Amino acid sequence: MVPLSYLLWQNGNSRTACADTELMSSMMQKITLLEQKIEKQAQEIQLKDRRIAELEEKMKILQKGEDAPDSPASEELEIRCLQLQTQVWEMERFLSDYGLIWVGERHKQLEDLESLKDEEELPARSLWKPGEAVVSKHQIDFDLILENVRDLNVLAGEGSSQIEHTPGGARLRQPEPLPLTLYQNGIVMFDGPFRPYEDPSTQQCLQDIMDGYFPSELQMRYPDGIPLQVTDRRDVVFQERELPGSFPGHGQVVGHSKSSEVQETTEIPGPKLSLEQFLNKLSKSLKHGGEAIGVRDSARAAQQGSDGVRSSKEILVETPRLPAPERVKTAEKAEASAPDVCTLRVKSESGEQTYIVKMLFTETIGDLRQHLAHARGGDSNSYEIISTFPQRVYADNSRSLQECGLIPNASLLLRRRDPSQQEGTGLQTA
Repeated sequence: MVPLSYLLWQNGNSRTACADTELMSSMMQKITLLEQKIEKQAQEIQLKDRRIAELEEKMKILQKGEDAPDSPASEELEIRCLQLQTQVWEMERFLSDYGLIWVGERHKQLEDLESLKDEEELPARSLWKPGEAVVSKHQIDFDLILENVRDLNVLAGEGSSQIEHTPGGARLRQPEPLPLTLYQNGIVMFDGPFRPYEDPSTQQCLQDIMDGYFPSELQMRYPDGIPLQVTDRRDVVFQERELPGSFPGHGQVVGHSKSSEVQETTEIPGPKLSLEQFLNKLSKSLKHGGEAIGVRDSARAAQQGSDGVRSSKEILVETPRLPAPERVKTAEKAEASAPDVCTLRVKSESGEQTYIVKMLFTETIGDLRQHLAHARGGDSNSYEIISTFPQRVYADNSRSLQECGLIPNASLLLRRRDPSQQEGTGLQTA
């Protein structure tokens, strides 16, 4: 038999060996991590040393440049840079006149310069400034614009006649100038819309005129140029259409005259077109799907139909005091009423009909109800007769028109009578 003491000794030795093995493995892992960290830090130190050497080399170059600032080489480089910048700007302007934009190809050197832009300021920055070589689009010289427009109008043949071929032969015709209005905050070309100065197309248009060229946006429409009729309204601020509910008037400043204030306008310059003038600008017909469509007839019908929806139908009411021939004559020629006859314009509840009634001053509200009942039909007590200014309800049928203040003419409204709202309406009863 094996003694018990021997077994205990052997078990203790095995436990000690296991603990030593775990300790050795953990120490080896820590040492491996430290070696990797030391190697990474050594690489970072090498990179920083290389960066320091490059910066020291650049510092020496800068110090040499400061010692000889007036060297011929730096002056030649500065002049050359300015010449190249001016040449590039002229080429871009030439391409812009034809609606072209230079794209080019990106080179690796330019990409390297752009990557270093955020890290350091290049020495060449002190030799030239691109902003000085390019004209700012926000700086508008109006005097130069007016002067160049006069020269451009001469080139476009202002005042000279041109031969225009007609179906029966030919005739002389002077070119019609293109209207251009200058406001304090933008321009209006043709008959609109308004174009603010912050719009890139507006800046390009004015920049072309300041450079002595016709606006490039008109090249396709007028390849030979067109005279410009400039209206100088730089003392007027063009205002867009205001939303409903805004104050419609103009403010006044105490102690300032009206002539010193900047005026405002919302009207697009140019003559107003009538319906016939507008239709004449449209083509007579168009072909769509093999069928001819009458453009003018459709536009005329749509315009007349929309006008009919907006306007109410006027109905002349026959009264015993006014014969029919005189009523027709009054409607056609809009003659003034007689001294003792008043004209009432009564709008129906829906607003679709307007009744024109000629009555004597001495006739009453009840007579007016009878005339309206004869023209409308139905019960004469089913509605109320009211006026908007002053706000009043004419409920007393025995009062005359003169007593109610409805002479020599007045505008009235009809409102359906509601028994539950006869009191507390807020309107004065006459």
